[in-house]
Amino acid sequence: MSEEKRRSFVIPAVIWAVGVIAVAVIISTTWIRVANRNATITVTGSAKKEITSDLIVWRSRFSRQSKTLEASYNALKTDLEKVKKYLTTKGIPEKDLVVSAIQTRKLQEYRNGMETGVITGYELSQQIEITSKDVNKIGTISRESTELINEGVEFESYPPEYLYTKLADLKVSMLSEATKDAKARAEQIAQSSGSSIGPVRSARMGVLQITSKNSNMVSDYGMNDTSSLEKEITAVVSVSFMIE
Repeated sequence: MSEEKRRSFVIPAVIWAVGVIAVAVIISTTWIRVANRNATITVTGSAKKEITSDLIVWRSRFSRQSKTLEASYNALKTDLEKVKKYLTTKGIPEKDLVVSAIQTRKLQEYRNGMETGVITGYELSQQIEITSKDVNKIGTISRESTELINEGVEFESYPPEYLYTKLADLKVSMLSEATKDAKARAEQIAQSSGSSIGPVRSARMGVLQITSKNSNMVSDYGMNDTSSLEKEITAVVSVSFMIE
């Protein structure tokens, strides 16, 4: 084949090869840019705050047993007046005392561990519930109220429930703090790889953990401790940032 013919084949082939390489470079560069534009980093941020309960719910129960329903009722009625007098003397307004309906239970004779069907008496009981913002005072009364036993009242004090009523407002500020923490973590990770973070792509708040102070208990469904006056609330947020 003559030199002229070989050139006629080689030159177009070279041009074609160069074109293929150029297209490949353009496509590769474009893909890298798109990939970088879609790159994200997802981090978890948290915020913790100590809170003091601002509402208390305290329940108590008193009961009477007697052979007849009438005798049980009269004794319970007397006990109710004693309980009311004791609580109002301690500074609790009578309007704050929520007295339940009377609960009645038949007492039956047992023989060899089995009920015989013979009624031996009746037990009548009532509950009193108090909801107050005077947390410390009601907490103290709940611990002292068994003094009523000295007055002949079969009185039982249940552990108070300590609640926090400003949780809705607190969630907003804690979400902001947890997001700031997440951003700081994301910036550290991005800087270590020579990148920087961009706008937030998505954010999802986890469950709140409300625990007693210095507790390390957590739950996938969230904790809501009501046994402690002083608590800690922890908020967790998962945030995705764009990478630039």
